[in-house]
Amino acid sequence: MRRMTWTAALAAGVTGALVLSGCGGGQGPGGTTAESSGTFTGEYDGPKVELSYWNGFTGGDGPFMQDLVDQFNKEHDNIAIKSNTIQWADFYQRVPAAVQAGQGPDVGVMHLDQLATHAARNIIIPLDDLAKQLDLTADDFTQDIWDAGIYHDKRYGIPLDVHSLAMYYNKDHFEKAGITEPPTDEASFMDALDKLKAAGYDSPFWMPSLWPSHLMFLSLMWQNGQPPYGEDGTEAAYDSDAGVQALEWQRSMVDQGYSKPNVAIDAQYVAFKNAQTSITWDGIWQINDLEASGLNYGIAPVPTIGDEQAFWANSHHFFISTQAAKDDNKLQASKVFIAWMSEHSADWAGSGMIPARESVRADAVKGMPQEVIADEIESMRFLPPVPGLGGVQAEALEPAVANGVLGKGDPADQLKAAASKANQLMERNRESFGD
Repeated sequence: MRRMTWTAALAAGVTGALVLSGCGGGQGPGGTTAESSGTFTGEYDGPKVELSYWNGFTGGDGPFMQDLVDQFNKEHDNIAIKSNTIQWADFYQRVPAAVQAGQGPDVGVMHLDQLATHAARNIIIPLDDLAKQLDLTADDFTQDIWDAGIYHDKRYGIPLDVHSLAMYYNKDHFEKAGITEPPTDEASFMDALDKLKAAGYDSPFWMPSLWPSHLMFLSLMWQNGQPPYGEDGTEAAYDSDAGVQALEWQRSMVDQGYSKPNVAIDAQYVAFKNAQTSITWDGIWQINDLEASGLNYGIAPVPTIGDEQAFWANSHHFFISTQAAKDDNKLQASKVFIAWMSEHSADWAGSGMIPARESVRADAVKGMPQEVIADEIESMRFLPPVPGLGGVQAEALEPAVANGVLGKGDPADQLKAAASKANQLMERNRESFGD
């Protein structure tokens, strides 16, 4: 499951920052940064060029991406895209050094919460000219998705999709328990759990200690009205009342007997897939896997446990590396590739993702399982564009949430210590990245 490698990938954010700083990586936004050159015309008329394209689509979404690449190659005689598909953890560890050595991707896809880190280290280049030429504006995206690709007033990513947490439920279990609609708030969610227990499903909602438990925590914080970080990346708010309430609620699932007491990573999803549990919160990237499993499942937005509807989300963005920027033919060809992929983002919906562009989203997901999640796109919340933030979460937040869920300490104490550690890490990152 990709969640296991993604946690490692986030941890690489801090480690990679320090390594790059030590070996004289990029100069950062204030230094010498490779910029796009030339005017993008929408076409590439130069000599045949091969582009190294890196991505982390190793799961059920992989074949959909490769189909798009194959289609692009058939339509472009003078551009050959060579795909390199890597587990996300390895991806974020390998890209910086590979690009600096001239052996990395010319063009690629990364998560939006990694863009700022790679921009700060001069691994990727601004794409404002490409966005302008493609007539891409905030009008075709939600404001949060559009803003997430901007770091130091420059755009470093072209959005492809959004993917978020969702609630999956077993339709057969719901029918046996007399539940006719998926729960939408805390009252209906708790009522559903009680009915499921009464119907013989002793632990209907397993609360994991690790992934995606911290994503559930972030969602609950946002629902309680508190962003987990300041926009400038100077302070973590885990230990706010909103954070403490979130972690206490997660632990209450165990205390009240709705969840087993020690749920390992992936165990809650495997149990749901095998009809051992009735409800799970997980990413929409699981859709294709569940479709193939034959389970009679339903999908709905994460219920509003707090005061407002909100839930964690992320997004895949296309980037161009500083490696490609050194060769104008590769640079222009990379822009053509990104433009083509953006225009064909509706086809990407087959992967289970939600196209980022509003102009294609509704038609692309119509009749698909993720349609009900796409309808709630305004409720999706994203982490701020702060370099190294993924590593901060892996080192500070995730252990605190795990300990709180496992009952290894008071949630308030765990989160207070985590916030203090996160603030120290973010200060160190600011020094490393020159922010």
